[in-house]
Amino acid sequence: MSRIATAALAFTLATGTAVTLAPSAQAAGFERGPNPTSAILEASRGPFSVATTSVSSLVSGFGGGTIYYPTDTSQGTFGAIAISPGYTARWSSLEWLGPRIASHGFVVIGIETNSTLDQPASRGNQLLAALDYLVNSSSTTVRSRIDRNRLAVAGHSMGGGGTLHAAEDRPSLKAAVPIAPWNTDKTWGSVRVPTLIVAGESDSVASPTTHASPFYNSITQTEKAYLELNSASHFFPQTTNTPFAKQFVAWLKRWVDEDTRYSQFICPGPSGLAIEEYRSTCPV
Repeated sequence: MSRIATAALAFTLATGTAVTLAPSAQAAGFERGPNPTSAILEASRGPFSVATTSVSSLVSGFGGGTIYYPTDTSQGTFGAIAISPGYTARWSSLEWLGPRIASHGFVVIGIETNSTLDQPASRGNQLLAALDYLVNSSSTTVRSRIDRNRLAVAGHSMGGGGTLHAAEDRPSLKAAVPIAPWNTDKTWGSVRVPTLIVAGESDSVASPTTHASPFYNSITQTEKAYLELNSASHFFPQTTNTPFAKQFVAWLKRWVDEDTRYSQFICPGPSGLAIEEYRSTCPV
């Protein structure tokens, strides 16, 4: 709590008179990096330099992977996110996301799964195992940069379905981002983690009408957003996609970092030729 907020609380307790804080006096969350702009979020890299390290396939609970982390240590610790690839895919299919997200002030672990054929529930367990590895067993260099109370999950296709399982199983997570998610379970009413679902309009593998949209509609107990990309196929996250990356980072910054400077990108949200549809509970 800031000194101003502490003083206001003391005054309230002593006099019984509430003090309304001006916006500038309110807690700003865990701000990392400069004031956000569309140009910053749309660039191929954010403001932080990034280093990488590998995780052995012999690690327990998941199949290894790659960690990306900011080299800066002057701004405090960072939130962390684990990301899973999709069915039959390896982390290399989403590799561009690692440095891009990390460069905005996050520790990212892109995982390899125990099997490329793993189903969503298994991938959800592996995402959580990867987060546990980050905060408990990664190198001191990585571990010392992580705020273990600010963790998130994401994944593509079956990894997106796994993301929903992980969010359901660990409500202490700060954010979840299912990407073109696939799952036979369509009801996620118990999810309490702020969730951004990203879909492709032309997805013939996990159609938005039978997967992403029902998933979104079923989430009722937390903040949520739904981004559907115009004419995008199931495989849109496997190549650089700026509208998707911009919203992904903004969601993490708003919920993992509790940085309200990014609310402007969530509500009213993105528009333009690349966007087929956007829905949100508008958390501002």
